[in-house]
Amino acid sequence: MNLRTPSKNPMTKHGWIKTGEEINTIAEGGEVLRDILLRTAALAKPGASTWELNEFADREIVKAGGRPSFKGYGPKKNPFPAALCTSINDVVVHGIPSREAILKNGDIISLDIGMEYKNLYTDTAMTVGVGTISAKAQKLIDTTKKALNAAIAQASAGNTTGDIAYATQKAAETAGFSVVRDLVGHGVGYDVHEDPSVPNYGKPRSGAKLQTGMVIAIEPMVCQSEYFLVIDPDGWTIRTRDGGLAAHFEHTIAITEKGARILT
Repeated sequence: MNLRTPSKNPMTKHGWIKTGEEINTIAEGGEVLRDILLRTAALAKPGASTWELNEFADREIVKAGGRPSFKGYGPKKNPFPAALCTSINDVVVHGIPSREAILKNGDIISLDIGMEYKNLYTDTAMTVGVGTISAKAQKLIDTTKKALNAAIAQASAGNTTGDIAYATQKAAETAGFSVVRDLVGHGVGYDVHEDPSVPNYGKPRSGAKLQTGMVIAIEPMVCQSEYFLVIDPDGWTIRTRDGGLAAHFEHTIAITEKGARILT
């Protein structure tokens, strides 16, 4: 899950920096969450409802000793109602699971999931095809995954969030797609969203400097054509304005002396 402006993490003696022990705990939770996401994705078949996917993910998180961190997140008057974001086709992020949303052959769906585990948070997402999808949709999914890998390769101490952003943007635009500009990746660990913001477009050497011990969620959101967005009346579902497809991948990673450590 992502926001236009992440909230600042709680005041701690470490600031943005997590201890080695904390990172290991985040990695433990991240491994659990990644397994749940993969098993949830395997259920994304024609005829399945997004509500079924959410119920499975919610149940498995609780069974593993975690808490679904998206459920109840957000403003008190309109909290997110589910454990899983299910974003189909032109929905970029924050799609709300529904019994009426039935997956069809040819759809693509982004599954975004977060968990609090031993008082620390992880966040991860992936986009998969439902049944047989078009070559263009497959290229979009593959490109978004490549953009994530390119971004992670820049996530090392001494680099900046701008280096991550530039790598993401270059990977998407080289393939003929665009990256979302109104939503960002973010710090994570002590809370669902922390500083710094991690954009998907920008200039090298700009933004926050990456330091050993930082934990961030990198999440490319790539659009088939234009990157302009609209928000549904539910206050959560964010779509491409032109109705084009969108894909989304995300990993929680730690900055180490040897580069990025993928925690999910």
